[in-house]
Amino acid sequence: MMNHIGYIVDGNRRWAREKKLPTLEGHRRGMENVKKAIIFSSNKKIPYTSFFLFSTENWSRTGEEVNYLMDLFRKNFNAFKKIAKEYNLKYLFLGTEKNAPSDIISDLHELEKCTSKNTGAKICICFNYGGRQEILEAAEKYAKFINDQPEQVLEITEENFANFLYQPEVPNLDLVVRTSGEQRISGFMLWRAAYAEFLFEKKYFPDLTDDDFEDFIQEFNQRQRRFGK
Repeated sequence: MMNHIGYIVDGNRRWAREKKLPTLEGHRRGMENVKKAIIFSSNKKIPYTSFFLFSTENWSRTGEEVNYLMDLFRKNFNAFKKIAKEYNLKYLFLGTEKNAPSDIISDLHELEKCTSKNTGAKICICFNYGGRQEILEAAEKYAKFINDQPEQVLEITEENFANFLYQPEVPNLDLVVRTSGEQRISGFMLWRAAYAEFLFEKKYFPDLTDDDFEDFIQEFNQRQRRFGK
């Protein structure tokens, strides 16, 4: 049974170029499909769904594109709230606050706060996220914990260390879907993806339909997971 699916949202710009649309329109259409995927996961009662929307490396894109993406996030927070209210969703923010616009970080925390008591599907928004950065920050938190509480012995185990990751309640990934035909994970949830299944979809993210989302689940259900056994 699928407990956690993660999407590496990719191909927005290429989708726009092929349709001879402004490149930035691809991001807008991609965001619309993120909402559709959220509703699909809720209807399918998938406990956790994660979306890799903006990485720590994406700041190197053009100023025009970065500014557009930030404005796109700002314009969609109310829509995310509305979806959460209708479908009883809980949002979780995964990412570093370093170098990110303070208003967007505040909005993300507001999304968490206003949905914290909801009991439906958990939606993980990976913004300003990097898998290595997450592990580095977890190590810093662990070191601080040991320094601040030297009398408390905390054995270094995978389980203990995982408690210092972003949103420790989020379980390991079962399936990672990357769109646009690219076959790499770009640092997405490196710790939680250790035994995930991977599916590399040729379609661009804006082209995905509910039938595609269903196909991903069916593909996952047909795979045999051995976890090294």
